Amino acid sequence: MKFNNREPESAAFPLAPMIDVVFLLLIFFIATMQFSQSERELNVSVPVAEEGADAQQTVGEIIVNVKENGEVVVDNSVMSQDQLYAKLTRIAAVHKNQAIRIRGDGKVEYQKIVQVIDVCQKAGIPNISFATQVRKKQ
Repeated sequence: MKFNNREPESAAFPLAPMIDVVFLLLIFFIATMQFSQSERELNVSVPVAEEGADAQQTVGEIIVNVKENGEVVVDNSVMSQDQLYAKLTRIAAVHKNQAIRIRGDGKVEYQKIVQVIDVCQKAGIPNISFATQVRKKQ
């Protein structure tokens, strides 16, 4: 009598799709790191606070830099109040709870920061935070 000797199929895990996913994630994180670093490398010296924190940029957060001379910079381009309002209005129409981080230079007039806050609120963006840095211990 002839018996069929059936061997179970190999339970090998396909590695090629897994490697593809890992490389895509790696590319995504490298690309987003480059965008966030370009916003932080502008010549803006944020104020020092006792309880300040070097918070990491959250996904989708827009960074508005206010330089010492009062220039407002978003996405590496200098904007007027009207241009900033138009940009934020378009963004607020799409994303209801859009986060904005204002990086104001420590030497800028407070009125310039208030103008940026006012533009954000007029555009319908209530989620505003401020960047500070931790006081260096001596």
